[in-house]
This record gives sequence, structure tokens and C-alpha cells, in this order.
Amino acid sequence: MLKVFDSYFNKLEEFKPIEDNKVKMYVCGPTVYDNAHLGHARCYITWDVLYRYLKFKGYDVTYCRNVTDVDDKILKKAETENKTPEEVSSFWYKKFTESMNKLNNLKPDIEPFATKTLGEMISIVKDLINKGFAYEVDGDVYFRVSKFPQYGMLSKQPIDSLVSGARVEVGDKKESPLDFALWKKDEKFGYNSPWGKGRPGWHIECSAMIRKHLGKTIDIHAGGADLIFPHHENEIAQSECANGCKFVNYWMHNGFVTINKEKMSKSLGNFLTIDDLLKNYDANTIRFFILTNHYRMPVEFSDEALQSAAAGVKRMLNAKQTPVDETLDITKTDEYKEFVNAMDDDLNTSKALAVLFDLANKANKDVEGAFTILYKLAGVLGFSFTKPELSEDEIKKILENVSNELGKNYSLMDEIIEDRKQARADKNWEIADKIRIALDNQNIVLKDSKEGTTWEVK
Repeated sequence: MLKVFDSYFNKLEEFKPIEDNKVKMYVCGPTVYDNAHLGHARCYITWDVLYRYLKFKGYDVTYCRNVTDVDDKILKKAETENKTPEEVSSFWYKKFTESMNKLNNLKPDIEPFATKTLGEMISIVKDLINKGFAYEVDGDVYFRVSKFPQYGMLSKQPIDSLVSGARVEVGDKKESPLDFALWKKDEKFGYNSPWGKGRPGWHIECSAMIRKHLGKTIDIHAGGADLIFPHHENEIAQSECANGCKFVNYWMHNGFVTINKEKMSKSLGNFLTIDDLLKNYDANTIRFFILTNHYRMPVEFSDEALQSAAAGVKRMLNAKQTPVDETLDITKTDEYKEFVNAMDDDLNTSKALAVLFDLANKANKDVEGAFTILYKLAGVLGFSFTKPELSEDEIKKILENVSNELGKNYSLMDEIIEDRKQARADKNWEIADKIRIALDNQNIVLKDSKEGTTWEVK
């Protein structure tokens, strides 16, 4: 029986989907204006594992993760780079997708863009105005927080305390400092609306995309803990007031990634991009590093922790491999039951990893079926036993870097291997080592055997 921690009620709850065996799951996606970083990796790997596990349990899951492609940060970057907002968002969305693929994250079933859901946003804002939950002032539309008594329940902040701590800005057009924007006036980059040219507030985007693609009430809404307030709090208020029903049955939030005990974020400038990380560590290692810790707990980043994760991955994935036996019913095995018990306990991935280690040891001792069970359970956590394949562009880049390092132009990997072979035959160990080290710096490992030398990605 799967139990998950519901952030709204702050307790472990038995998971029961709204409709039979179907699960509607939404995760707040990226604002596409810059590189994705380790904090994003933690968030999207966590919910990728939840998605995989729900499907593994037999649920029919519809996973929706949005793309915020209209935002102040996107507009600012567009002006700075003399580009259109569409050019900026499409470029960084492509980069984000590449990063997610490299991390072996499954693609969501639905990936809606904010700019493609404007009609639904305007419709919800009109509903809120008609019901008295929102008001328009000079082209801006605000939500009346005082009209929703449950405001603050998710973040455990009563309205009274929020009001006393709020600041009234000079020239503020809002009725209350707590009221938040549903629609913002914007003559330059705005879209047509009943209130003039403008663009949506951040919070209304998710509410609209959820209602359009999943319905008025969904099973799971997940995201980073930093989104609890105000984003998710505001989503609840506007959605429940517009729809007249409960918005989300289970709220789930992952903890921060910290560096020197500070949350990793672009605003603090202490972030590591996924691309930078992948230069030194493979996707399995990054995933292992994240899953060693419980998803709700903060994770402290360090090279030592990632090196330890790399050793753990090596121990697990270097298990003696045998052909996968598709006839084996793994559900009848003790290891399967231990794995499911761990994952049913609010996704206790560290305990699940311990089961995989045990299976790796058994596989090395030639215990029948051990590798088959390991292979299938490791896949539920998103680990891959196959080495990544490089594109032509990636190989070209590696060849350029090695050529620069060794002072010789190489156009094929075979040329490098042949040079090393000749250097070894001449007992020129210095050159042979230089070639090996240059390749190692590009995450390429040479494998020598009786049949010859081959190369693969670390």
C-alpha cells in the first residue's frame, strides 16, 4: 500500500486515486531563460521516479509538466540579447529538454506551454472577477486573498500573520498588500485581453494548464519546496474559487539542494548547471547522489558526495550481467517485496538502493535470477545499464579538445587509438599516457583486449 507525505496536512497518507486506477499528476516545470542546474535535476529526477514507480505499480498515469515561456526573466533576457521572447524561450526549452534526456528522465505525457494556454487563463480570470474573487485596476487584475479563508493552509501561515507582515508599496493599486496579480498590464509584450494588452501572472498559468489538460481536481501536484509559498498557495486559492471544488488531493514537495548550507539558486549565484556536472559525472551518478537522500530532505552538494555516489553506481551497475529472463515473475521474489515496501513508504529510495546493492552482490555470486531482478528494479529508479551514445557533434568536440591538448589534428577516434598503440609498441610510455589522460579528461575510457582497443563513455 503506497503512502505519501501530503504537505497540505503535513502527514503520511495512504494514496487513493480519484478514479479507479488512473492518476493525474502535475509538476511545475521550468521557466525557460537559462541553463537547468542541480536543483532542477533534483526536482525532476525525484518526480520522474514517482512517475516510474506509479506506472510500475500498475497505475495509468497522466504526467503533465508545464513550460513557463512568458515571464519577466525571459523578457529581460530578450531585451538584453536583442531577441524576441519566443527566440529566448525556444532556445532554452531545447537546452532544458536535452538536459532532461541526458539525466534519463522520461518525457511527461503532456508538456503544455503557457503561451498556448492564454485562452484558458483569461477564462479563469473572468470567472474569478464575476464571482467577486478578483478585481481589475488600470489593466491589472488582482485576486482578493481575503475572500478565501483557507489561504495560508499549505504554507502554515494564517492570513492574519501574513497581513501583519506584508508591506504596502508606494503607489500600490491593490486593495490589500496580500492580493496577487492574475493579469499584468503590458503594452510592449502583452497579449490582447478584456482588460487591454497584458500577460498572465505566474500563478494563474499552472491553474489554467491543470484545468485544461487534467481537470478541476487532480491526484498529485508536486514541485520544489520553494514553490509552497506563494506559488502553490496562490494556485489553490484561485483554482478552488474559480472551480468551486477541491484542487489537489496530495501535495508533494522535494527538499532543496544546498551548497555550504545555502539553497542552490540562480539568484544566489551558487548553482552548478547540469551540463557542467555531466562533464565530470554521468547521469547514473547524479541520479544516485540524489536518490541516496530522502526526497523531502535537503541535499548538501559536494564533490566528495558525488564521488561516493560514483563508487556506489559502479558497485551496483558493474554486477555480473546475464541475459535478462523475461519469464521470471519478479513479483514473487523477496527482493521485489523489500523494494516495494521501501518505495511504498513515501518513496524511501535509500532503502530501495540497499535492495539493489544486495542484488548486485547476489549477481556476482551467480545467484539465479539476481541480475534480472536488479535490472528491472534499477529501471524503476531510472538507472541505465547501457553506456550513453555520443552524437556526431559531441564526438567532433571531443576530437577537437584532444587535438588541442596533444598538439595534433585528429579527425577520427581510430587515429588516436592507433597513435597510442604505436607509442606503446615503441615503449614511449609518456606519449601513451598523455593520450590516455587527454581522453580521460573528455570522459572517454579505452578498453584493451586480445581483439584490440575500443573506447566508451565513462
